[in-house]
Amino acid sequence: MKKFDKERMLLAVAAPALALAAAFLLTALVLAATGKEPFNAFSIMFEYGFKSDSQVYILNKATTYFLAGLAVAVGFRMNLFNIGVDGQYRLGAFFAAVLGGALELPGFVQIPLIILVAMLVGAMWASIAALLKVYRGVSEVISTIMLNALAGILISYLLVDGRLGVLDKDTNIVSTDPLPESSHFFTIPAGPGLDPIWGFIVVAVLAGVGFWFLLGRTRFGFDLRAVGRSESAADASGVNVKRMIITSMLLSGAVAGLVGMPVLLNDAHQYSSDFPAGIGFTGIAIALLGRNNPVGIALAALLWGFLERGAGRLEFEGYDREIVGVMQGVIVLCVVIAYELVRRYGLKRQQQKVGAELAAQAKKQEAAA
Repeated sequence: MKKFDKERMLLAVAAPALALAAAFLLTALVLAATGKEPFNAFSIMFEYGFKSDSQVYILNKATTYFLAGLAVAVGFRMNLFNIGVDGQYRLGAFFAAVLGGALELPGFVQIPLIILVAMLVGAMWASIAALLKVYRGVSEVISTIMLNALAGILISYLLVDGRLGVLDKDTNIVSTDPLPESSHFFTIPAGPGLDPIWGFIVVAVLAGVGFWFLLGRTRFGFDLRAVGRSESAADASGVNVKRMIITSMLLSGAVAGLVGMPVLLNDAHQYSSDFPAGIGFTGIAIALLGRNNPVGIALAALLWGFLERGAGRLEFEGYDREIVGVMQGVIVLCVVIAYELVRRYGLKRQQQKVGAELAAQAKKQEAAA
């Protein structure tokens, strides 16, 4: 491997390592300032986080977080901020649950159908923001935030007993009809006494591979990244910018539709008022932390799951649960700063190398003359 490649790899590793070190240091200072023992808190988190049941919890959580990060990253690669992943996945999961509860087909037909409906609904909801941006110049940030609220309102309106919801009189919870057992996704046994690992993790891995291949090994991916870097340059090279914006938002929305599937198909088997919300916003932080790279997003999703698992344990040890939220926010902030510092350092190193090579060539020419 060339020296330059080694140096570039070291710089790529240095940024997240520097960010995590800075985040833990700042969190330790916050804990110390509030009169808490920081190193004891970290010890509790790591000890509890590496237990077998915690590892299963982290993997299951990371599955949804990874898919949310991928959905956001598709837009980020295009320089689009799809803040609407939260509404897209919730709406997709809701209509997928309604359809799944109304049908009773063989599993090999019904499960793909449920997933396809979730992806289509997510893509259709994202297309509204895309069309507004292309034909009316509306910022996707504003439109997707508003669409998140509209998605919540629409679900609240439809998820009512007598419409598309069913009231459980014992728990007083309104939910869609339960999915038939044939629609339950497979699980992976984790060991005696442990909850199983959600089988949808396999789909998440395949989605990550597809993301890497589509964006890194195809003409579409090249055009998408080109438009993200410079719309005018991409347009001059023959890329239809408007079509790329719509396509990338549709793709982002389709991936967002997958976010609710692990919970729906592997855990809850119905959509209720307590269906997990906010995962789309977590996906934004994870995409930033993973630098829009599927491997980085996977590691960030695991880290997020680990921190959330540790938060639950810290409460029992007299620590405030919010400290983990502080840590998560500091990590994202430190990552942004660290990557910018490393980028500038790498650019400076490249300039120095180019200058040294030019000076060496000038000396050779002088010697030859």
